[in-house]
Amino acid sequence: MRQRRHTWQTLFTTTALVTAAAVGLTACGGTATEPKAAQSAAAFEGKGPINYVSNRDASGAANKTIEEWNAAHPEEKVTFIELPDSADQQRQQLIQNAQIKSDTFSVLNLDVVWTSEFAANKWIMPLPKDAVPTDKMIPATVNAATYRDSLVGAPYYTDGALFYFRSDLLTAAGIAAPPKTWDEMKAACTKILALPEAAGMSCYTGQFDKNEALTVNFSEAVASAGGTVVDAEGKPTVNTAEAKKGLNLLVDGFKDGLFPSDAITYLEEQGRRAFQDGKLVFMRNWPFLHASLSATDGSSKVAGKFDITSIPGTDGPGVSTLGGRSLAVSPFTPNKATALEFVKFFTSEEQAQKRLALSSRAPVYASLFADPAVVAKRPFFPTLLTSLNNAQPRPKVVQYGATTKAIQEEAYAAITGAKDTDTALNDMQAKLTELSK
Repeated sequence: MRQRRHTWQTLFTTTALVTAAAVGLTACGGTATEPKAAQSAAAFEGKGPINYVSNRDASGAANKTIEEWNAAHPEEKVTFIELPDSADQQRQQLIQNAQIKSDTFSVLNLDVVWTSEFAANKWIMPLPKDAVPTDKMIPATVNAATYRDSLVGAPYYTDGALFYFRSDLLTAAGIAAPPKTWDEMKAACTKILALPEAAGMSCYTGQFDKNEALTVNFSEAVASAGGTVVDAEGKPTVNTAEAKKGLNLLVDGFKDGLFPSDAITYLEEQGRRAFQDGKLVFMRNWPFLHASLSATDGSSKVAGKFDITSIPGTDGPGVSTLGGRSLAVSPFTPNKATALEFVKFFTSEEQAQKRLALSSRAPVYASLFADPAVVAKRPFFPTLLTSLNNAQPRPKVVQYGATTKAIQEEAYAAITGAKDTDTALNDMQAKLTELSK
């Protein structure tokens, strides 16, 4: 039997009633009592049905895992509650549920950038140290699921940047190896764009629209120049020579014509389309579009003509921003023991391997990146593992929403020429400092 799913809209009435009840108790002069679940973060007790709340999984892989669990646990069945596709709406629904301490959501599928916010507000529970085999997982994925030295999420899947390049054009220009630095990329483009077959092409693109993608590209540029956006304590560090060097990579890319002018509007899809249509020599993007670029049905002009490597840095290979998701347990669910066991099951290496048959999402277990059967189907996995082993998370801060907005505003002002680099970074430092208080 196929796992039954519920959308967040079907829960609106229930959530509204719970909210009304909570407001009613407060209005009657009662003092809110901290739930026992929240008082004892280490107590994973209670067995029974639970709800798994997540963004949509078009591959159906998550449903297969849930169906397998339900077949073996008829008294502890899991219901899949599907959230909207928009990440902002997902976060809003999860926060609203936590703020009223509703027990509707049991296991939460969280974007890695939400970890600190949810942990700081005690909307998720610290996990037992032996909950998941972190020693077998890619270290960056464990770091992203950790808050103040406590594991608060079980890594589910991960993502890292790849550097796509036209291998046929590098060969035609007599370039033996793909560039490892921005300067090498510029030099390669000078040779390649002089070729007759490269007429009308541009050199490189990332994603530069004023969106979360710009935060990713800015963070990678700064890290690849040896800098950081925030330190280990969450304090901003963008008023440094390294951060300026990183931002200047993007600013100069537009100023010097290294990027196509319309790249200022690019998100992941626009970059893919430009590269796939043969308009770009190099591109920074995510692994998921490898299949589209490799399509042999005539939709891709670069099939068989491109390859991948690590993104460039200033002195060598650059530093990727980490993407991905982790599973966390709500302190407000009555059946915490079931929730924890389901998290262990769902994020196990065995289930990760099974999901690879349906999903292109990268697992968090390093061993699967070397599996010959997996690599045969996903030849970019060894390169992706190199990227992930060198990856860094986006700023691990409590107020991530406001933080990423500030980064986008100032980085965008710099690359569009509205502000010089020094002014943009000083303004960014001031905004991030205020948010870190």
